[in-house]
Amino acid sequence: MRVDVNRAESDLDDSRSSEATQAGAQAFLRLLNLAEQRDSGQIARVARFLASLYNGQAFPLDPYDLRAVDVAISDDMLCCLDALRWGRADLHTLGNARMLAVIERWGLRWPADA
Repeated sequence: MRVDVNRAESDLDDSRSSEATQAGAQAFLRLLNLAEQRDSGQIARVARFLASLYNGQAFPLDPYDLRAVDVAISDDMLCCLDALRWGRADLHTLGNARMLAVIERWGLRWPADA
């Protein structure tokens, strides 16, 4: 009986992980498009958030940025964080060259030791 419970929990985790990864990938691409195409204070926060997904040590996440953007944007940020939590894939690999261009476009600076 316990084996069946463990199997059911594992299947549920796999399903939840897959759903979070798919939703996170879609949210990531929406945020990436914003950072590439728009120019506002909110979008500067989006760019910093994306950079933190790209390299969290070089570009630390400020969780208060979630409160300083529109609800739809913060919902996408949370989807990305959920995908990151489930760890099926690194979202930034969906647009590695695009991410580097966003970091450059928004004037984000790599630390000297990065």
